[in-house]
Amino acid sequence: MATPSSTNRPTPEHIFNTLFAYQQTYALRAAIDLDIFSAIAGGATEITSLAEKTGAAERGLQALCNYLVPLGFLTKQGAHYGLSQESAIFLNKQSPAYMGSISQFFTNDHMVGNFAKLTEAVKKGGTAAAEGHNQAPNDEMWVTFARTMGPTTAPVAAFITELTGMSHGKTCKVLDIAAGHGMYGITLARKNPNAQVTALDWPNVLEVAKENAQVAGVGERFKTVSGNAFEAEMGSGYDYVLLTNIFHHFDPPTCEKLMKRVHAALKPGGQAITAEFVPNDDRVSPVMPAMFSLVMLATTDAGDAYTLPEYEKMFRNAGFAKTTLHQVPDMPSQLLVSEK
Repeated sequence: MATPSSTNRPTPEHIFNTLFAYQQTYALRAAIDLDIFSAIAGGATEITSLAEKTGAAERGLQALCNYLVPLGFLTKQGAHYGLSQESAIFLNKQSPAYMGSISQFFTNDHMVGNFAKLTEAVKKGGTAAAEGHNQAPNDEMWVTFARTMGPTTAPVAAFITELTGMSHGKTCKVLDIAAGHGMYGITLARKNPNAQVTALDWPNVLEVAKENAQVAGVGERFKTVSGNAFEAEMGSGYDYVLLTNIFHHFDPPTCEKLMKRVHAALKPGGQAITAEFVPNDDRVSPVMPAMFSLVMLATTDAGDAYTLPEYEKMFRNAGFAKTTLHQVPDMPSQLLVSEK
């Protein structure tokens, strides 16, 4: 990001940096694809050893690694490269917090293509893509999401286990709507051996969730319901319904329609737990929730990042008298808890 010059005169540097920002995206994606961070963590700290480890050309690696140093992803001492603290934690495959797989979803053709048509989307007031309604199975996109985005759930899922008191081991039924990878419900089931989880999503997406449940050792307590969350028979008597990053895809009436179904599925005293990016009322802070509205403009027909008063109104219209907001520690997302 540009800093003011010594004379405080404006320069075009910030404009250049913003227009060049896509280059940073693809540089990081290339480094993740080549597994450069894991290679350096494993001792391949010079270009020659990196080339042997990754199979890439020395000239290409030198240009890429040098590019990543000023971005803060790599360090350099003489001819040796090292990892920044965040790269060591999140981009080294040997780290338990590795999340490099998310680059595949964030840079897929669908996402990038929508932003390439942003001018059209702004003129239209919704995505310029043909399939912006998000109520039909898009296996290519959502299976990719399920395969790659699981690592991002850990902090939010851990916070949900705290809010719901899963460590107490109370018998409970959990419905995970638009479950994707299933990791939210799976995390609760791992924490509480008496939790029964039902995951709802498209059939091919649920195959990924079932694989993850088996790996986590909770497959016997993990059921699935295939179909559209607005139409599928989801059952009733749930203690908790998880709605993780789904409402931002739709307009308020559609959100209310889904939340009414959730209200009916919960038992008295049950809770709907929503994970979302919730901007302040000014809609320009905090940074990531505020900027998320444009993502929804580019990728959906009518989705948005809604403020707390907007969620309170939608959920109240669906039958929930009170909704409370909880900030997820060290994350830009929030949880909304609504009790029936």
